[in-house]
Amino acid sequence: MLAMIRHLWAGDVSLARTFWEFAVVYGLALNVAATGAALGMASAGQPGWLCLAVHMLPVPFMTFVLVAVWRSAARYTGRKLWAELARPLAVLWALLLILL
Repeated sequence: MLAMIRHLWAGDVSLARTFWEFAVVYGLALNVAATGAALGMASAGQPGWLCLAVHMLPVPFMTFVLVAVWRSAARYTGRKLWAELARPLAVLWALLLILL
């Protein structure tokens, strides 16, 4: 597990895996879980600040994954277009997940 985190951070994991698996799939799952928990807490009458804090729990993960995508794109040896698209799309995806 720690080795994978180090490889992601260094950009050693393939761009396709970093983007699709970690940013899209795991990011979506984590954000859906956090949003569901925050909505459940809000419906149970918990304070708004606490619900917002729970909703924002995925932000460190998404920030880590954005750095991983950025670094992986820098090492990508395929068509340059995919590396150029991966960066802004990963940022857009992270923002959409946090805001929705």
